[in-house]
Amino acid sequence: MSRKKTAKGKSSNSGPTAKGKDSGKSGKGTPGTEALSNGVVHPSRPSLSNSGEFYDLAFKVMLVGDSGVGKTCLLVRFKDGAFLAGSFISTVGIDFRNKVLSIDGVKVKLQIWDTAGQERFRSVTHAYYRDAHALLLLYDVTNKTSFDNIQAWLTEIHEYAQQDVVLMLLGNKADSTHQRVVRREEGEKLAKEFGVPFMETSAKSGLNVDLAFTAAAKELKHRSLKELSEPKFQLQEYVNKEMTKATSCCGS
Repeated sequence: MSRKKTAKGKSSNSGPTAKGKDSGKSGKGTPGTEALSNGVVHPSRPSLSNSGEFYDLAFKVMLVGDSGVGKTCLLVRFKDGAFLAGSFISTVGIDFRNKVLSIDGVKVKLQIWDTAGQERFRSVTHAYYRDAHALLLLYDVTNKTSFDNIQAWLTEIHEYAQQDVVLMLLGNKADSTHQRVVRREEGEKLAKEFGVPFMETSAKSGLNVDLAFTAAAKELKHRSLKELSEPKFQLQEYVNKEMTKATSCCGS
C-alpha cells in the first residue's frame, strides 16, 4: 500500500500481538495492549473475548473519524451482527472489543478499538495510534463535513501512527440514499489520491462490514507470515474482487 506522505524517524512495529495463559500483565506502551511477538505464529492462544475461542495471531485495529460517522455501530454490527437503532451516547474516550476470524486456516484475533471523534478526546486517541496495526478511517456519506475532515485525519495518522500501518477509507451509512451528500466517486478519488483502499459500508444493512475487517485481517496475516511462496497480497484488488462477487451474487 502506497502512502502519499511518509513519516520520518519512526520505527516499524508491525508484528502481531499475543498473550499466554499468564498474560494478565500488559506489554510496554499503550495501557491495555499486548506484548509484541515479531511475527511469530503462536499455538492456540485463548482469546480474551471468549474463553472457548483460540487464536494464532492477534492484531490491534482502530476505528477513527469524526463523531457520529458510525464507528460504534460498525463495530457492533461486525462483532454481534446487530444494529444500534435510534440515538445513543457517543463514545467517551476509547473502548475495545475482540473477535477471532479464520483467515486461510489461521485463527486471527482482532482487538478492535472504538475511538471518540470529539476534539476534546483527541489527545487520548493519539496515545493509541503508535501500537495500531490497522486503521479504518470512516466518514459519513450524509455528512459533508466528516468527508472534508478526512484529510486532517490522514495528516494526524501520518504523524502519530506506524509508518507501515494498514489503512483503509470507509464511506459509512451507504444505505441512506436519500440523505447522501458525498458521492461514491468522491470517496474513490480521495482514496486514490492518498493511495489507500476504499469501500462504502453500512452498519444498518451490513454492507461490506465483514469485508472491511476481513480484508484488513488478511493483509496483516500475509505481512506477519511473510508468505513469499505466494503472490503478494493486494488489498485493494481483494476488496474489488469480493465486492464484485457480492454484486453478481445479489444480482443473479
